[in-house]
Amino acid sequence: MAHSALSAFVALASLTLVAGQTTPAPAAPNTQPTFPATPLSDIPVTYSDIPYQVITSTYARGTQSGYNLCNSTTQNQNSECQTLIVNSIFDFCLYAPGQPNSTISDTEGEEVAWCTTKNHGSRGIPPGTFTGLQVLRTADYLQFVGFINQANVNIQPGDFGGELDGGGQDGLGNPIGAEVFSTAFSSDNSTYQHTSQWNVFIGGNQVGIKVCNPAGSNPAGYCQHTLDRIGLIYNMPNQAANGTFEVCDSAPMDIPGVYTSGGQTLSYSQPAESLGPITSIPYTPRIPSSSNCQTYQSSQIFTDFASLAPSTTAASPTGTGASKNSGTRAGSAASASATGSNGAGTVTISLFSTILGVAFSFAFLA
Repeated sequence: MAHSALSAFVALASLTLVAGQTTPAPAAPNTQPTFPATPLSDIPVTYSDIPYQVITSTYARGTQSGYNLCNSTTQNQNSECQTLIVNSIFDFCLYAPGQPNSTISDTEGEEVAWCTTKNHGSRGIPPGTFTGLQVLRTADYLQFVGFINQANVNIQPGDFGGELDGGGQDGLGNPIGAEVFSTAFSSDNSTYQHTSQWNVFIGGNQVGIKVCNPAGSNPAGYCQHTLDRIGLIYNMPNQAANGTFEVCDSAPMDIPGVYTSGGQTLSYSQPAESLGPITSIPYTPRIPSSSNCQTYQSSQIFTDFASLAPSTTAASPTGTGASKNSGTRAGSAASASATGSNGAGTVTISLFSTILGVAFSFAFLA
């Protein structure tokens, strides 16, 4: 029973009824809708006409805490910009908390944009945040997987994080009102396109960012967000190496959750959080082949904020409204606890084994 309903019940039960006295009506329930009439991913937004906030109403989980209209006036380390730009290894953003020493599960509805350049009205990613990064380019999606010092972007050391995406548990997105644009799929590599299908896994000192081509073969499939509990390696198979910064052409990955066993194409659906930790997964993710890899030094990539110091004090929000998540779909960002096999060899799944399902026991799944 919800807290407000329980309070009303107790109040009614404690009334002393007097002859002829009318029993007071119970307190009105919270009438704020849980789900928007139009999910965030279906709201048409163009780069040339970005509104101040995409979500302007209040829902059961809250409203948008930051803003989408970001420019030179919002370019600072207190920025509450919530529009992500993902173009190339030289120009990209990620979502992370606005306040130092935060966990993703506590702040998923309020994350802000942190970017590599000063062009997007966001916070800057401090130097030394990335210690390795692989970018994979396909016709259907652009994928970034990197190793990070997560305290530099306000994530509590030791937090295994989770998934952020344009769906969320209620269609509002995580963060609420998140918008993502990219030039990676335009014919001139300079026209910004609205990429409504995307996801970000961050935590465990790793980050994965994937944006899907809106004109690709299956944007909702490649960027689906219903497998948050089994982590980055199942959602973004890769060969990223700590200490290496590279961009590669890539064959497409298998649609997350789709695998072949015994000659049959099967689909995996993760169990609900309430069923406890995931102890087995029936397949091992296939890492797609890559080619034409170009290697860079971090000093070639992260140039705009070379002298920026990591945040050590709480930021002062400059957006309007507030949102609080009432449960997360976080899972472990870095990996799942179990390995599987589909007869196609094995993949080493990063170390976070027994924590999944213990550290993250929240109520809502995408």
